[in-house]
Amino acid sequence: MLARLILLGSVLSLAGGVFAQTNPAPPKPAPANATPAEWSERFPPHRMIGNIHYVGSRGLASYLITTPAGHILINSNLKTSVPLIQESIEKSGFRFNDVKILLISHAHFDHDAGSAEIIKLTGAKYMVMDGDVGVVESGGKSDFQYGNDRALRYPATKVDRVLHDGDQVILGDTVLTAHKTAGHTRGCTTWSLKVKEAGNSYDVVIVGSPNVNPGYKLVNNASYPEIADDYARGFRVLKSLPCDVFLGAHGSYYEMEAKHARLNAGGANPYVDPAGYKDYVLEREAAFLSELQKQTAAARKQ
Repeated sequence: MLARLILLGSVLSLAGGVFAQTNPAPPKPAPANATPAEWSERFPPHRMIGNIHYVGSRGLASYLITTPAGHILINSNLKTSVPLIQESIEKSGFRFNDVKILLISHAHFDHDAGSAEIIKLTGAKYMVMDGDVGVVESGGKSDFQYGNDRALRYPATKVDRVLHDGDQVILGDTVLTAHKTAGHTRGCTTWSLKVKEAGNSYDVVIVGSPNVNPGYKLVNNASYPEIADDYARGFRVLKSLPCDVFLGAHGSYYEMEAKHARLNAGGANPYVDPAGYKDYVLEREAAFLSELQKQTAAARKQ
C-alpha cells in the first residue's frame, strides 16, 4: 500500500502546484494564545442553501442546520467563540436553546474547544466519531500530535453518542451521514446531507480536514502508525461522495468570503460548486502524496 501511495504521489506532485495558490491549506493549529485574528472576527451570519446557515467567524466555520424539531450545530470552535456563535444564531432568527445536537469536524481546539460551554447553555447532545472520542473527553490530552502542548488543551467534554463510519444523525426532516476521513485526526469526520432549494435537491459535503499539518509524521509514526493509510482511505471516501455544495471546517477551503460576496448579487447560488470540490480534493491529495514521498525518501536515508 505504501509503495502504491508513493508512486501515485510522484504522478500527482505537479498537480499540487497547479491548485495550491487557489486552495491553500490554513496554517493550523497555532498556539492558543496566538490564534489568527480571523478566527475570532465576526462574519455576517447568513443562509447558505436550504436549511444550512453559516454562524461561524471569518476564519472558523460553524453551521446551523435547522429543522422543525430543533437544530444541529456543527463545530463549537474556540472557547471564546461561543458568544459569537450564539449571537449569529439569534441574528439568523433562531433560538440558541433550540440547538439539540452538537457535532464537530474533528477534535482540534479550534473546532471543539467551545463544546463544553455550548452543551452547558443548550443541553445539546454531543455526538463524536469514534477515533476522536478519547481526545474530546480528555480535553486534547490524548491527541497524537498535540497532546503534550498545554496551550492547545480545552475543557474535557463527555460524549453522548459515539459515532462510527456511515452512521446517520437524524433530527426532524434532516439526515446527516458521518464519513470517517481520518488522518488529520483519528476521527476526522466529513458530513454529507441533502437539501432542497427552489424545488431542486442538492448533495452537500462538509469536509472535515484532509490537510497534513506542519510537523505531522506520515512515516514511522509510533503514536499513529496507520496515519498514511488513513489519509489515503480518506481521500478515496472524499472522491466517492456526490457533491453539489462544497463546505468545510474553514471557509478558506471553499473560498467562502468570495462566494458570500456573490450570494446576493442574483443568479446561481455560488455555494453550488461541484467542480471546486473536485479540484480541492485532488489538490489536497497531491499535497499529501508529495509530503509522503519526501518523508519516505528521508526515512530511507537514515
